[in-house]
Amino acid sequence: MKKLFSLLTILALVCSCTKPEPEPEYPQPETPDTTDVSVDTTDYNEPQDNIYQFKVLDGNGDSVSLALYRGMVILVVNTATQCGYTPQYTRLEKWYQDYQDQGFVILDFPCNQFGGQAPGDFDDIHDFCTSTYNISFPQFDKINVNGPNASPLYVWLKSKKPGNIQWNFTKFLINRNGEVVERFEPNHNMNQVQQAIEAQLGR
Repeated sequence: MKKLFSLLTILALVCSCTKPEPEPEYPQPETPDTTDVSVDTTDYNEPQDNIYQFKVLDGNGDSVSLALYRGMVILVVNTATQCGYTPQYTRLEKWYQDYQDQGFVILDFPCNQFGGQAPGDFDDIHDFCTSTYNISFPQFDKINVNGPNASPLYVWLKSKKPGNIQWNFTKFLINRNGEVVERFEPNHNMNQVQQAIEAQLGR
């Protein structure tokens, strides 16, 4: 009997030693809630080749993105206050008054590179233009349009309609997609410039 009891005891010990331990219970990962996930499909590497990619300085030295004028017909003009073409300001202001409600704007960039005909700082130039010609379209800080310090905007404009700027009041016409469609030299017939503007406006 003692031998049988010893054998049963041994068997019990063996069984207890070989009994597998239960698998540990790990918390299951939560299924993410995708019901309110917005996907940004913007291609930030998409190249831009329009006027909206540029920023310029206003009369206070603050940066202004030309994307502000997206969808508008734009006339970009380099100007001077003591030039034989300065009276063109009268016609420019009339166009602005006539067509601004249709999405037309003139961007005025004073430049002193031609005969030093735009002397003074921005305030001097702006005061002259507003008091003498009553201009109300946007006027920006003085820039260079040619040479190593040329405004990037003008580098781009000249790449679309090649050739250095020859004098004050050269004009670039931009369509509603921000693309350069025409370049007019200072002595170009102003009636023809107006017709080109109206064509872009769909008149």
